[in-house]
Amino acid sequence: MERKDNKNNCLLCGAELVYTETARQMECAVCRRSFESNVCCAQGHYICDECHATDALGVIVETCLHSPSRNPIALMTALMEQPCVHMHGPEHHVLVGAALLTACRNSGADIDLPSALQEMRRRGSQVPGGACGNWGCCGAAVSAGIFVSLLTGATPLKGEEWGLANRMTAAALEAIGALGGPRCCKRDSFTAVRAAAAFVQTHFGITLQLPQEIRCDFSCLNAQCIGSRCPYNPCHFKQQ
Repeated sequence: MERKDNKNNCLLCGAELVYTETARQMECAVCRRSFESNVCCAQGHYICDECHATDALGVIVETCLHSPSRNPIALMTALMEQPCVHMHGPEHHVLVGAALLTACRNSGADIDLPSALQEMRRRGSQVPGGACGNWGCCGAAVSAGIFVSLLTGATPLKGEEWGLANRMTAAALEAIGALGGPRCCKRDSFTAVRAAAAFVQTHFGITLQLPQEIRCDFSCLNAQCIGSRCPYNPCHFKQQ
């Protein structure tokens, strides 16, 4: 299947992104605010996380709010197809949890979805792009943890709920880390959702619909795709 260009590189000029080991002060080329960051494009353009994800987050929340889907992978994939959702980017830190909240609510969980989605957007937006490599904590896994936090009403002072949210993040991180890098927001998101589906089945008795096969058709847009090492790569599936 031929894919559209999901803006794998700089959103302004298309140049390759350059990562440094330490952060420096940079001005966002869109909003002109200053931030500390360790990534800009080869031409020097820097775009802050908020400007990068603004349009995508609105589409994610609005779509999830009205979706009847019980399949978080199908819902997430449909959103990944939207032009505003890029190949990589911090919008995935909201996308994972939003798809899970929606699928759980549609599977019978008692969730105030409008409120939960707005809180998912707020919390997920606080996880910066590049956290996977810079923090050792992929934002897709954090998003799954936020999902369980919202599902259980966890706070820093809760007991079991606090523990479940952290165990969810840990389970997703273990699965993501086992596949290795470099980063791929699609691979990490699919993996986090698979881990979350198993987690909610075990701990909450909620059964989410998942496809028998998860095939990623975005690999041609990812210059760092790990190919056959990725379980979702098209090379593992018969041609349809």
